[in-house]
Amino acid sequence: MGRFEATVDIDRPAAEVFAFLADGENDRKFSPRVQDIVRTPHGPTEVGTVFRSTVKDAGMKTRREFRISDLVAPTRIRWNELSTNLVTAREGGYDIEPLADGRTRVRIFNDLEGHGVGKLLVGLAVAAARKDAPDFGRRIKAAVEAS
Repeated sequence: MGRFEATVDIDRPAAEVFAFLADGENDRKFSPRVQDIVRTPHGPTEVGTVFRSTVKDAGMKTRREFRISDLVAPTRIRWNELSTNLVTAREGGYDIEPLADGRTRVRIFNDLEGHGVGKLLVGLAVAAARKDAPDFGRRIKAAVEAS
C-alpha cells in the first residue's frame, strides 16, 4: 500500500470548492483518465452516494466504483473504492481549508493497495501518481476556477 497526495490553493471560497469537488461527476473536468462517470442515486452527494466510472490507465479501461464515506461541508470529503481492480484506492479524500483571503487550500490523497498480481504493481502505480500529483493539483485548481 502507498499514499500519494497533492496540495493546491484555489482562488475560490471553500463552499464553492467543496460543492465542485463533492459532485464527483466533475472528476472528468480535471482527470484525463476518467472516460465517463455517473452518480447513484441521482441528487445531492451524501454519505453512501456511489460514483461509477470508466477510466483508462496504462492503456487499459477499467470500471471503478467509489462510495462517499464521510462528508462534512465545507471541509472534508472521503471515499472508499468498492471495485476490485488490481490496484484500488482503499481510502481517498479532500481536506478543504478556507484561507483568510477568500481562497481555499485543498489537499487530496489516495491510499492505494494492490490485489492479487496488483500487489506487484502497486509500487509502480503509487510512483506514477506521486509524479503526477503536482500537475493533478493544478488541474483541479484550473477546473474549479473555470467553473
